[in-house]
Order: sequence, then structure tokens, then C-alpha cells
Amino acid sequence: MGPSWGQHPGHWGFPALTEPSASPAGSLGIFEVRRVLDASGCSMLAPLQTGAARFSSYLLSRARKVLGSHLFSPCGVPEFCSISTRKLAAHGFGASMAAMVPFPPQRYHYFLVLDFEATCDKPQIHPQEIIEFPILKLNGRTMEIESTFHMYVQPVVHPQLTPFCTELTGIIQAMVDGQPSLQQVLERVDEWMAKEGLLDPNVKSIFVTCGDWDLKVMLPGQCQYLGLPVADYFKQWINLKKMTARTLPTS
Repeated sequence: MGPSWGQHPGHWGFPALTEPSASPAGSLGIFEVRRVLDASGCSMLAPLQTGAARFSSYLLSRARKVLGSHLFSPCGVPEFCSISTRKLAAHGFGASMAAMVPFPPQRYHYFLVLDFEATCDKPQIHPQEIIEFPILKLNGRTMEIESTFHMYVQPVVHPQLTPFCTELTGIIQAMVDGQPSLQQVLERVDEWMAKEGLLDPNVKSIFVTCGDWDLKVMLPGQCQYLGLPVADYFKQWINLKKMTARTLPTS
């Protein structure tokens, strides 16, 4: 793991920190973004498109401003951060990162924004199972959205969603009943990755998550439980939490 940042002219990537964040606490889930924008009359896809582009735009401009020449550092797994919607709205940022701030050459052509929803209850149920599998493909130079992948997943160990889970995620039973299994969804992800050219060795891409939970805990844990392999492209990611904690004021 541990790529060297900024060594490939014409490639684009995020700055890196060194300490992994093991807790998903404080992450901004897709449902929270969806609920805010739905209240404004936006479509279901709009939260992904607007939120991801504006979030990336604001966050990277702040990182560039605060870190300056220290934007890059050698590390293991790249890290990033979390931020509240109130902070984002307060700064009135635009949708295109390239229009806001120039970037030095970086490594990645595409960022694959991912945020699972999973079965849950209070107290927590075990094992948890992924019930929503969304990926948003961002152009690493422009921060514009080029493609999306979205599927619901039918849970098998705890097939009935709890009221707590529906309230937390916004996903109701009818959304997951009759949907593909995780194995089938992972096969569709691989097909989508191939169709988008993301499996081409000359195309550099990386997943982006808000916390390590999605790809360090949830996906490998469920795959181990089901006896499924985890594709190599899921084994490295940018964690959005750490960088925001470093580049944004806490007040």
C-alpha cells in the first residue's frame, strides 16, 4: 500500500496523512445529504452529484491554502476527513475544483466516492450486512461527476430491516426485498469498473470514504463471513476524516 504522491505529471490525487482513522463516527452518510437536498426539491441523484463535487471543491481548496508546500507526504494509506453540511453551506463554494484553485501534478485520474449503508439496530446486530452500495466517479482534475453506480443489496442473515435501521438510513424493507446478493452486486461493480475503464493499468483511481469503516471493516468483514474474495481495488482508499480535521477550524 502506500503510493508515492505527486510523482506522475498529469495525474491527480489527494494529499495524504499518516495516521489511520479506525472509527466511522461522525461520517456524513448519503441519507443525511439526500434528506437535506430532497427537502429542497432535488432529485435522488442530486445529493450525490452536488454534495460530492462541492465537498471536494471546498475541501481541497482549504487543504491547498492551509498546507501549501506540505500538501504531499509519503505515507501508508492516504487519509482525509469529515465536515458538516452547515460548514459547507457557510462558505458558498462552487462545483468545479479546477476553477477555484490550481493543483500540482498528482497521482490519480479518478476518485470513487463510496458510502455504504448497512443493517443495524440498537444494540448493534452481528453480522452487519451492506444494504446500499453507491459509488460516484469523480474526475480527479475537474472534480466533475462522470458516472455513478448504485444498487441495493438484499441482506440474508438479518433479512428484516429494523425500525432503527430504516430511521437511520432511510431505507425501507421494499427497497431491499428481491434485490441481488452481495456477491452479485460485487460482480456488477467489477463490470462497471471495467466499463468505465477503471481496470486499465494506465488509469489511476482510488476509493474515497468518510472514515475507514466502509473498506477496512464492513466490506472485508462481510466478505469473510460469506467466503467471498475482496477485489484488490477495495484494499486502498482515501479517508476523508483526517485531512479535514487538520485543514478546517474546529469552531
